[in-house]
Amino acid sequence: MASNYVDFRQLPLSLRERVRGEGILSTLLALWLAMLLFASPAEAGPRIEHWTLANGTRVYFVEAHDIPMVQLRLVFDSAASRDPVGKSGLALMTNRLLHEGAGGLDAGEIARRFERLGAEYGQDAGRDMAVVELRSLSEARLLQPALELLALIVRQPDFPAGAFERERARSLIALQRDLANPAAVVQKTFYRELYGSHPYAADPPGDPDSLKALTRDDLVAHYRRYYVGRNAVLVIVGDLTRRQANRMANTVAGDLPAGEIAAPLPKVTNGKGIKRAIAFPAKQTHVRIGMPVLVRNDPDLFPLYVGNYILGGGGLVSRLADEVREKRGYAYSVYSYFQPMREAGPFVLGLQTKNTQKADALKVVRRVLDEFIAKGPTAKELEDAKKHLVGGYPLKLAGNRKIADQVAYIAFYELPLDWLDTFTARVETVTVEQIRDAFQRRVRLNELVTVTVGGR
Repeated sequence: MASNYVDFRQLPLSLRERVRGEGILSTLLALWLAMLLFASPAEAGPRIEHWTLANGTRVYFVEAHDIPMVQLRLVFDSAASRDPVGKSGLALMTNRLLHEGAGGLDAGEIARRFERLGAEYGQDAGRDMAVVELRSLSEARLLQPALELLALIVRQPDFPAGAFERERARSLIALQRDLANPAAVVQKTFYRELYGSHPYAADPPGDPDSLKALTRDDLVAHYRRYYVGRNAVLVIVGDLTRRQANRMANTVAGDLPAGEIAAPLPKVTNGKGIKRAIAFPAKQTHVRIGMPVLVRNDPDLFPLYVGNYILGGGGLVSRLADEVREKRGYAYSVYSYFQPMREAGPFVLGLQTKNTQKADALKVVRRVLDEFIAKGPTAKELEDAKKHLVGGYPLKLAGNRKIADQVAYIAFYELPLDWLDTFTARVETVTVEQIRDAFQRRVRLNELVTVTVGGR
């Protein structure tokens, strides 16, 4: 971790004299100023330690004593991309039901025990990752029973039949609600058109037919296949020593069966551009444009990341916002982003506009995108983007939870352990030419998928 210690002898003479001659308030102010002046950006990233348990679970640990808390994140390659054909929604339901009953304890008793310990439990599953997480005070009398309860949830889920039926009913109601939500319709349709027969096409919550076909035995089989040591990554951030973290890792994940790592996902193939318009009884049209582009360790990641901030990722200061919102008032919000994934994740451009302005808005969006791909950003735009991205980078590591988020991505996608240390330097070295070259090679206009939902 970067140190906040400042050697008094390294302060400028004027600052040393002020510390000697003035009171405690001025002393603290002087030291705070010195920390800002002498802090090294190269030391901004946390130190990540890494080892592997006997059952194959990979552990990543960041020692952080700023607050007496521990943040734990256990990640499995068992998300929606692992759903069998015809059983979409299986991975997410399996993940959601882990804490609904485990080791003979029902969901109510599990919740009460976490509450008495002051611990927070959470879980989620998307297209790549299924996550179980815990946040607890580091005091041993509270932390240890919280860890043991988490281990029980992960190792001995009961998947109670009643909870399974309740979750299925709740999911079916949620899917029915989505049919009346144009934002949900455009997002689901966009991914289906984008990925076709690839596992990424399926929506994590599934569809009504597949949910109705699921059985409790399906959940048990999915759990036994994917919730295993070799298919797991454990991230620990907090007020612990390395030795304590190793004991903690073995408590939580050490007794998982070793199992086997999940098979590689199929490669994503791009086809010709698709345009899909869905009529919807709403005054606004929702728009998604994009294509599969980026994996997590992609050599073009930084040029595309920095370039996208200028194109549509920088909020009101982006080109898309200036042309579509500020100059013409076609949309309240317009944006773009890249979502790197295990296999090619999407480039997404989105907006919401009045039905009567849809055609004009799409023309402006296409023109801005065409010009950016052809010419890239200006030198001034690139300079401003770098200042913002580098200046805002410390916020990505503000607190144990955010550090755990970042380290989980590093661990799951097997990025270099110095990824956080070198992040800002990589941003700084991006050039206009690199951005233009990356966008021209990777965002191919004839392969863009366009989905609109709304209007006639």
